Amino acid sequence: MEHTPQHDVTAEPPDSPVHTIGTDHMTVMGGDAASTIAFYRDLLGMPLVLEQPNLDAPELTHLFFDTGDGRILTFFVGESRSTRPYRGPGNVHHLAFSIAPEEFDATKTALESAGYEFNEFDRGAFHSLYTQDPNGLVIELVVEKYDIPPKRRGEVLALAHEKRVDAGAGFVDDEHMQAALEALDLDPNPRFEGDAPTGRGVE
Repeated sequence: MEHTPQHDVTAEPPDSPVHTIGTDHMTVMGGDAASTIAFYRDLLGMPLVLEQPNLDAPELTHLFFDTGDGRILTFFVGESRSTRPYRGPGNVHHLAFSIAPEEFDATKTALESAGYEFNEFDRGAFHSLYTQDPNGLVIELVVEKYDIPPKRRGEVLALAHEKRVDAGAGFVDDEHMQAALEALDLDPNPRFEGDAPTGRGVE
């Protein structure tokens, strides 16, 4: 499958009037508080660091979770809210969170034990589990296959993209990642190798 890029892809900052310096937080419309806390705090291990009314809609509760690096995921929850997300333009398709390679198998076991189905895929640049939270929102749990300094991740992905295009490949795979890492004097040896794809029925 070949895909010819339609846009300029580069790790260089664009000539734009504003430059963000990272993700502060993401906010999602949730269902009820109890199931949201059970999934994000009690299963995925994100501390609940703040709870208060939604300042724009006080009938809703605003929950703040620390995703593990100080970046915050928040939910607007209420007891009578619908739990099926609408997936269309302007709406969230899925959220992705990093997990440690050594926790990958334990994470699958924990999901199974808690009654959550999942799919497992090798995405070339990384390895992922996909499940759904109690609201029906798709959650991706990502293991980085290569040890890449966070500030150089964009640089590596942009060069891997270039390698992919040069090879006429449809998506970035290990060969493109390893070639990019070697060219940038970074370790090209994978720190994680999984057996995928496998499926467990998440739609």
